[in-house]
Amino acid sequence: MNLRLTLEEVFLLIPDAESEGDAQVEELAGIASLESAQAGDLSFLSNAKYKSQVEGCKASLILLPTDYSGKPKADQMYLRIKEPSRGLAAICRHLEERVFPPPPPTIHETACVHPEAVVGEGVSIGPFCYVGSRAIVGKGSSIGSHCHLGDDTQIGESCRIHPCVKILAKCVIRDRVILNAGVVIGSEGYGFEQVGEAHEKVPHLGKVVIEEDVEIGANTCIDRARFDETRIGAGTKIDNLVQIGHNVKIGKGCLIVAQVGISGSVQFEDYVVVGGQAGFGGHLKVGKGAKIAGQAGITKDVEPGAFLKGNPALPFQLAQRISVLQRKLPELFNRFAEESSNK
Repeated sequence: MNLRLTLEEVFLLIPDAESEGDAQVEELAGIASLESAQAGDLSFLSNAKYKSQVEGCKASLILLPTDYSGKPKADQMYLRIKEPSRGLAAICRHLEERVFPPPPPTIHETACVHPEAVVGEGVSIGPFCYVGSRAIVGKGSSIGSHCHLGDDTQIGESCRIHPCVKILAKCVIRDRVILNAGVVIGSEGYGFEQVGEAHEKVPHLGKVVIEEDVEIGANTCIDRARFDETRIGAGTKIDNLVQIGHNVKIGKGCLIVAQVGISGSVQFEDYVVVGGQAGFGGHLKVGKGAKIAGQAGITKDVEPGAFLKGNPALPFQLAQRISVLQRKLPELFNRFAEESSNK
């Protein structure tokens, strides 16, 4: 990756960092791990697990925590900062527009924009997009190639809609939302009634509302509500391949990791954290600040602040104790068998 990033820019981006040594370069060539970095690169230590690799690292500039006590080589500079990951994030944000420049504000000739759609100032609409009747695209938003914006859809300002995103009719996307490639918003909910030996579809007539500053990972699907709305709260971050069912309400500032499945009408209060592949039964409430470990199975309401693990989910410490005891079961059975045979 060509950074074209000077040391002076680095100092401006992380002004609270303390420097030691001399990198002997004016411009950095790339960002690399401690293990693979070469002279001219920027590297970093954000996980104590890799602390032993710092001494042998060849990078010209290394971001380190303030408590790191080693010394740089003769041709190397250390920048000590309280949270190296945040320092690196500031640098990456600065570089993002160079690596992934925003598209120019234009509507591609192959895009199909309905005459009744409203497209704001500075909007980019890529090749082979469809923008439906009465759809609104807010100022400064970009729509990648092969996207579908259904009738009456609303897109806020400064949104980034990556290629092949499908936003179906009547859905609302507020400001500064990022939807990664393949996301589907407003797909029909999974609802059937058994009539005799057949399954009769229950139409879903509602919508999805995604509030400000939400980010949603690739190929995640969020179903529209049966009558009202499915809602994702402001600042929530959702990973790839997550399924969110109809009428779900997600609070603000939640973190939902890959391959989570959330059944219909579940409610998350604010700041819930969910590990990968966790599953939630329908019509549950998860309290504020709760943490759900990866692969947990949630079958009942979760109290605010709880930390659950396992399937069915248990309090984390109890689940850990049970896991330790399970590993000892073969030994206990062998001892029991030996004692029984000696009687």
